[in-house]
Amino acid sequence: MAISRNVLRQVMLDNQKDIEQYEIFYRDFDLDSFPLQVFVGVRRSGKSYLLFQKIHKMLNEGHDWSDMLYIDFEDTRLDGFTAEDFNLILECHQEIYGKRPMLFLDEIQNIEGWQKFARNLADKKYSVFITGSNAKMLSREIMSDLGGRYLPVEVYPLSFKEYLSYTQVPFDELSLTATESKALFMNAYQKYMLWGGLPESVNLSVRRAYLSSVYQKIYLGDIVQRNGISNPKLLQLLIKKMAESVMQPISYTRLSKILSSVAGRISVPTVSNYVGHAEDAWLVLRLRNIASAFTEKESVCKYYFIDNGLLTLQLLNADTILLENIVALSLFRKYGHDLDNERVYFYNANVEIDFYVPEEELAIQATYSITDEQTKIREVGALTKLPNVYPCRRRMIITYDEEGIITDAHGSIEIIPCWKWLLSCI
Repeated sequence: MAISRNVLRQVMLDNQKDIEQYEIFYRDFDLDSFPLQVFVGVRRSGKSYLLFQKIHKMLNEGHDWSDMLYIDFEDTRLDGFTAEDFNLILECHQEIYGKRPMLFLDEIQNIEGWQKFARNLADKKYSVFITGSNAKMLSREIMSDLGGRYLPVEVYPLSFKEYLSYTQVPFDELSLTATESKALFMNAYQKYMLWGGLPESVNLSVRRAYLSSVYQKIYLGDIVQRNGISNPKLLQLLIKKMAESVMQPISYTRLSKILSSVAGRISVPTVSNYVGHAEDAWLVLRLRNIASAFTEKESVCKYYFIDNGLLTLQLLNADTILLENIVALSLFRKYGHDLDNERVYFYNANVEIDFYVPEEELAIQATYSITDEQTKIREVGALTKLPNVYPCRRRMIITYDEEGIITDAHGSIEIIPCWKWLLSCI
């Protein structure tokens, strides 16, 4: 049965009142450069707020709701909405305002067959902004369905600089020198490292409960329910093992053996499917080995979590894991992370390098501290050998709060605090 026009009109009008009341934190996204954009990222990363940001900007410029149409497809009043109902949205707006709107379509992936409607809007020269929480929305197949008309935009949780601005912690040169303001800054740094940057969590005094609720929504809603997973407990074990293995390459075969030892026989294809579902929900991001053959590039990878807070829920006393995860997220934020991700890699052959960016000839090791001599020998030794295999214009070891320079036959290796690197990274 088609959705009721009265219900749809009421949803549209209620959405308008709600959006006007939101206090907007403006993020550095160019929302005016292209009239058709698809924002994709994990749940609660701030995709909807980018739509609200654009809407507020238009309202402040003198536009009104006759120029804009916003729909949240997670509104429970729209249960039963199908692709056949899409045109009703335009009809209802026309009935109320008599004008052609700019469209803001939130979490549209919930409606099967949405691509045809989105392409029709593009063909008819509408301006359209779309959000979705499924990485498949950036797949070649989907972008092909959209006819190459839409600009894909990845939305991550707050960067460190955004986090500091959001929490009103100064990070100018003077503030990083004065004792009191530096202490405030380092406290914010520690919290960001531990609890991540999901925007709605940032100003909460106790973040664990909120992050747990977000994780449950991703885990149960975006992965278990959407994919019809019959053994959620097994999936939870898989996610926990991936969290514990953030710093190491891990294969489907190894994951299968580990899970089979505690939950009965689990096939490699099942593990592969479960990992794929976690990627589709943007819970984990894959990093490939630049030195691997094609088949191993897909089956033996490193995985990072989309937010340090969601990772913290899975771990205890994991300082180096959290530091490496935040470095990975910053690189993905800077260079992008489509399903192929051909810009950032790790290297694992004769030596192990945490991150290698070919276009920058940049090699990075991430470790909490190198005060331990064995750790220093391992990290420096790998960076000393890599230039014999791949060009390295810049080599660095990112630590929690240690700094210095080491020289070798290939030049210098920078030792840089993660907070300083994060401030300069993007």
